Amino acid sequence: MIRRISTKWVLAVLAAVLVPFLGFAWFVNDLMAERLSYETVQSTLLSLASNLARDLDRELAERRLDIELWADDPVVELALAGSPRGEGELAERLVDRLDKFVQRSQSFDLVVAVDGVGRGVISNLVTPAGQPLPPRVLEALALHDFRTEDWFPRAIGGEVVLVDQHHSPFSPASGDPTLPENYHIGFAVPVRSAAGEGNEPAVLGLVFGLMNWGHIQHGILEPAPSRFFQGLLGGEIESSSYAWLWKSDADTIIGHPKHALIGQRVSEPPVALPQLVRAARDSTWGMYPEYEFGGVLKNAAFRHCAGPEDGGLGWVAGIGIDNSDIYATVNQLRRILYGATAGVVLAVVLWTIILARRTTAPISALREHTRRVASGELDARIPVTSQDELGELAQAFNNMTGELLDKREQLVRAEKDAAWREMARQVAHEIKNPLTPINLSMALMERAKRENSPEFDEIFERTVDLVGRQVKNMREIASDFHALAGASRKREVVDVGELVNDVLELNAAWAEDLDVSVSRGPAGAEPTLVSADPGALRRALINLVSNALEAMPGGGELSVWVQVERDQVWVEIGDTGKGLSPEVRASLFEPYFTTRTQGTGLGLAIVRRVVEELGGTISLDDGPHGIGVLARLSLPRVESP
Repeated sequence: MIRRISTKWVLAVLAAVLVPFLGFAWFVNDLMAERLSYETVQSTLLSLASNLARDLDRELAERRLDIELWADDPVVELALAGSPRGEGELAERLVDRLDKFVQRSQSFDLVVAVDGVGRGVISNLVTPAGQPLPPRVLEALALHDFRTEDWFPRAIGGEVVLVDQHHSPFSPASGDPTLPENYHIGFAVPVRSAAGEGNEPAVLGLVFGLMNWGHIQHGILEPAPSRFFQGLLGGEIESSSYAWLWKSDADTIIGHPKHALIGQRVSEPPVALPQLVRAARDSTWGMYPEYEFGGVLKNAAFRHCAGPEDGGLGWVAGIGIDNSDIYATVNQLRRILYGATAGVVLAVVLWTIILARRTTAPISALREHTRRVASGELDARIPVTSQDELGELAQAFNNMTGELLDKREQLVRAEKDAAWREMARQVAHEIKNPLTPINLSMALMERAKRENSPEFDEIFERTVDLVGRQVKNMREIASDFHALAGASRKREVVDVGELVNDVLELNAAWAEDLDVSVSRGPAGAEPTLVSADPGALRRALINLVSNALEAMPGGGELSVWVQVERDQVWVEIGDTGKGLSPEVRASLFEPYFTTRTQGTGLGLAIVRRVVEELGGTISLDDGPHGIGVLARLSLPRVESP
C-alpha cells in the first residue's frame, strides 16, 4: 500500500504542509510566547531606556550650547560692559536677535543677560509663539535680584550651571497649563571679557536661559513609547507603554504621562514602589523588578542620564509596559495559526486524494499497455478520457504505437542502408591514402624517364617496391573491414620506431614534392615495442602524417619523435601548417568531419578507434609557439618477447 504513488503523494503533501505548520505552531507557542516575546520586549525596553537617556542628554547639551553661544556673543559682552539697563541701539539689536532666537528654537521661554551684581540687563520681549511677554513677567524680571539664586555665585565665579526642574519666579505665561506648575530648566553661562587683569578674562556677568519643561514632557517623554514600540509587538502596546523621568535622587518624579504624579516620591504613597528606587540606586542601567501598579503587572527598564560632572543633571529615565501587551500579539497569532493549520491540512488532504486518484489511474493504464507493446503487440491503444496532460500523454502513446507499427520495416531497411553507406565511405577513405603515394611515385618515375635521368633505374625499383607494398596495404584494408564485419584483429609485438621510419619513407616523395623538410628525432636507448596489429597501426600513422603534409601545401617542416616514458611509448608528429581553431579542434575526431573540400572525414575517427583499441590515447594540440599542430599518441609499452 505504501509503495503506491497515490499513497506517497498524500504522505509527501502532508509532510510538506503539516510538519512545517505544526513546527511553526510549536515554535510560536513554546519559544516565542514563553521566551522570545519576553526577551524581545526586555531587550527593547533596555534599548528604549538607553535611547531615552541619550536623547535627554543630547537635548540638554544642545540647549546648553545655545546659551553658551549667546555667552560668547560679542554683542552680549558689549551690552554687559555698556549700558546698565540695556538701553541704546546696541541693546535694541540684541533684543531683536533674542526674540528671533526664542521663536525659532521653541524651547526657551526666556533668555536674559545678567550683570555682575545680579541685575537683568537685556532679555527677549516675546514668547516662543511670538506674543509679547506679559507685563508682570517683565516687571518681575526687572525687580528680581539674581544674587538670591543658589546657582548665581557658582555661575558668576566662572562655572556653567544647570538648574534642575524648578518653578521660575518669573513664571512666563507660555508654559503648559496641564502641568501642576510652570516648571523650567535653567542654564547659567558666564560671560567673560576679552582680557582682564593678569591677562585672565574677567567675568562680566552671565546669560541665563529658561527652557520650558513642556519641551521635555511633550517633546521627548510622551512620544518615545509609540515611536519605538509601534509595529514591533502589536498596536495594543502603544496604549500601555509609557516613559517617565526621575530626579537624580532616583525617587522624585519630574516627568510622567500622569501629570498628577509629577512631584511625587516613588517610595511613598500613592506610588509606594520602594523596590524600584533601590534598583535604580544600585545600578546605572537595567531592568526594574516586575511590579504591580494600579492593579496591573508591569515590566520596565531604566537608565541614568549623564551626571553633573558630564554636563548633565543625573536624571533616571524609565520605560514601562503592561505584561498583558507582551503576550497579546503572540496569543492572537497562536489562535490564528491553529485555525489556519487545521483548515489548510483538511483542504490539502482532500484535494491531494482526489488528484492522486485521477493521476494514478491513467498511469496504471499506461503501464499495462506499455507491457503489451514491449511484448510486440503494437496495436495496443489507451482510452483517452481527459483533455489534460495525462490525456495528451495517452494520445501521444497511441500515436507512438501506430507510428512504430508503420515505421518498423522502414527503420530496419534504413539501418541496413546506413550501415552499408558507412562501410563504403570508410573503405573509400582507407584506400585513398595508399593511392596518393603511388600516384606521386608514378609521376616521379614518369618525369625521370622523360628527362632521361641517370637515377631512373633507382627510381623505378623504388616505385615498384612502393607499389607492391601499397597493394599489400590495400589488401590489409580489405582484411580490416572484413574484421569489422565480425573477424578479430591479430596482434603482435611491433617496433613503433621502425614503423614510423617506414611511414616516413613511404611519404618521402610526397614531402619532397611539397618542399617539406622531414626531421626525425633521435632514437632512444630503450626499445619502442607495443602489442598491436601492425597494419592498423601503420595506417593510423599514415593518416596522421598525411594530414600533416596536407596542412603544408606551400612547404614547411615535419617533425617526428618516438620515445619511451615509463610504461608508455609516445609518438609526436608536428607540422608548421596554419593550425586549428578551437571550433575545428572540438570536432576533429567526429566521423565525417573534415576541413578540406575533398575527403570523407573518417581519417582521424579511424585513428582514434585504432589507438583506443590498443589501450592508448591521442590528442591534437597547438604546436610550439602556437605554430602548426602537434599530434601526440601514447601506447602501452611491452617487453621484448
